[in-house]
Amino acid sequence: MRHSFAGMGSVRRQILFSGRVQGVCFRATTREVADRFAVAGFVRNLADGRVELVAEGEPSELDRFVETVQEAMSGFIRNAEISESEPRDEFNGFAVRY
Repeated sequence: MRHSFAGMGSVRRQILFSGRVQGVCFRATTREVADRFAVAGFVRNLADGRVELVAEGEPSELDRFVETVQEAMSGFIRNAEISESEPRDEFNGFAVRY
């Protein structure tokens, strides 16, 4: 399902999670959580051991989505760096990238 957020007050957020976030089903869990929210984007492992999450949606929906991911993976996350920008409306749903 394609979520189009252009013109709806949506934003783009990039979250870089660090800690023991690779090899613990972080990406699969994030993908499953995304199905419950009106967000679009991707999650992927980075070469430096962090996990990158990029999502677009309305700010309150993104807040709930990221909070749910952080709760589900709280035992593994040491830090989360969050940045926000204008949405690009480039995503067709939410995916795990490799």
